[in-house]
Amino acid sequence: MPSSDHFSRRAFLSLSAVGAASLLAGCASSRPAGGYAASTITYRDGASPVGQPMTRGSAELNAMYGEVYDGGRVIPAVPYTQIDPRYYRQRVVDPTGQPPGTIVVDTPSRFLYLVELGGTAMRYGVGIGREGFAWQGTGVIQWRQKWPKWTPPEDMIRRRPELAKYSADNGGMPPGLDNPLGARALYIFQNGEDTLYRLHGSPEWQSIGKAVSSGCVRLLNQDIIDLYERVPNKARVLVWQ
Repeated sequence: MPSSDHFSRRAFLSLSAVGAASLLAGCASSRPAGGYAASTITYRDGASPVGQPMTRGSAELNAMYGEVYDGGRVIPAVPYTQIDPRYYRQRVVDPTGQPPGTIVVDTPSRFLYLVELGGTAMRYGVGIGREGFAWQGTGVIQWRQKWPKWTPPEDMIRRRPELAKYSADNGGMPPGLDNPLGARALYIFQNGEDTLYRLHGSPEWQSIGKAVSSGCVRLLNQDIIDLYERVPNKARVLVWQ
C-alpha cells in the first residue's frame, strides 16, 4: 500500500500509548484481543473534555447503550458493564494524523476511529473476524445500508450447509435483530470493486474487543448507528494489520 495512504504501525502505536490516547460478507463467533492502553484524555460526546474516562454505571453510558427503537425494531440494551471500558464509544485525541472524515480500522487493538476536525476522533471498540485480517489497504465507503440483508458467501455455505437457506439464490437472510450484519452496514470498495469487507453492527456484544470465528469488523448496534450518522458519504477508509 502506498506510504501516502498509510501511517506506520510504529508511529500509530506510539501515539496511541502516548497521545492521551465486515466481514467478508459472512459473520458468525473467540480469543481475547491484545489491545492497547486507552486514551488518558477522553471527551464526552459533543461536550468539553473531561479529566477521566467515563465510568461504568454512569447515566451517560446508560443512555448511550440503552434500549433503542429503530426502524420499527427494538434493539436491546447492551450489558456494557461486562465489556472492557476501553471499548466504549468515546471521543479521543486523534492518534492517526489522517484527514477529517477518514475511518481508520486498527485491527490489532480492536479500535475504529472516525477522524474529526480539531484534532479529535470518535473511537469505537470493534470485534474482528479471522477473515478480517485477510484484507488491508485503502478503500471508500461506496454503499451504506440500514437494516441490511445478509448473504453468506459460498465458501461459508460449504463449511456450514445449514446456511444454504440464506444463499444469494434464496434471497439472503432478511434484516432483523438476529441478522449478523445488525442495524447498519458500511460497504468498502477499492478501485470501484467491492472488497467484500464490511463495517457493520452485531447483536453479539460479547465479541467486541475479540477475534471471532468468522467475519469482519463488527460494532455494537448502538455504535454502528452512531457511526452511520457521523460518517460522510464516500468516506475514505484505512484498514491495517
